[in-house]
Amino acid sequence: MIVDLPIGDWFTLVVNFMQAHFDLFFSVVSSVISFVADNLTTFFNWLPAPVVFIALAALALWRVGWQFTLFVLIALYVVLGMDLWPATMDTLGLVLAATIAALGIGLPLGVLMAKSDVVQAIVRPVLDFMQTLPAFVYLIPAVIFFGTGRVPGVIATVIFSMPPVVRLMNVGIRYVPSENVEAGKAFGCNGLQLLWKVELPLALPSIMAGINQTIMLALSMVVIASMIGAGGLGDPVLAGIQQLRLGTGFQGGLGVVILAIILDRLTQSFGQRRRRASVFSRLAKMFGSNSERPSAG
Repeated sequence: MIVDLPIGDWFTLVVNFMQAHFDLFFSVVSSVISFVADNLTTFFNWLPAPVVFIALAALALWRVGWQFTLFVLIALYVVLGMDLWPATMDTLGLVLAATIAALGIGLPLGVLMAKSDVVQAIVRPVLDFMQTLPAFVYLIPAVIFFGTGRVPGVIATVIFSMPPVVRLMNVGIRYVPSENVEAGKAFGCNGLQLLWKVELPLALPSIMAGINQTIMLALSMVVIASMIGAGGLGDPVLAGIQQLRLGTGFQGGLGVVILAIILDRLTQSFGQRRRRASVFSRLAKMFGSNSERPSAG
């Protein structure tokens, strides 16, 4: 005997209830997300391209190396030459807006999971569900509650990209060596001091790996969110699919790949425990100068 389960009807009832009773909440969320996303995209589009070139190149030289710096300069020039600069800056602003929101929710939630087995037991199945749900499905509630445009695109991106940082924050804190924790307690650290001075610094590689994955997932979801009007590099990709404009779609995809590589390498570098050589020593190596002089005699 097959029992009829009108899950779709139940979902519709829940959505109608939320629209009727939480309209103020959705308005506030929409206003905050719109303010952050609009200002970030406006700011990045306002910056002259040479300033962005110099800033990213300097960051790449400081954190990674001169080879990656050269790649960044060439890659950004390719984006500029394909006339995708405004779309790339829009995508960068949307990714940062979604990442800020995801980290603002995910990092504290990861700390709570690490400190409480009950919270972990409750949140882990939710994270499993969020990570196995197809990306396109996130667009449905976003459109229902927030319409179309940047706001629902960012909100769908936040939900889609948040699980990795929550999981890796939890794992990082839980696997801090017990002797370090005991040493912190022996020196009189309370719970908050123990978190800030012992656990978070030792868990930093895991946390940065979670932030890196969150940024990568946010970038992939922002492209998908162009289907509901989020804009950015997803527009030429979508145009290439819908109108069979292969060149346009390829250029949009190439812009996404370039931005993904730059963000990936930069965020990975901040998770390394050991600092690399200074900018000045890198420049010295590039131009062949030698800081060691032969001794006289």
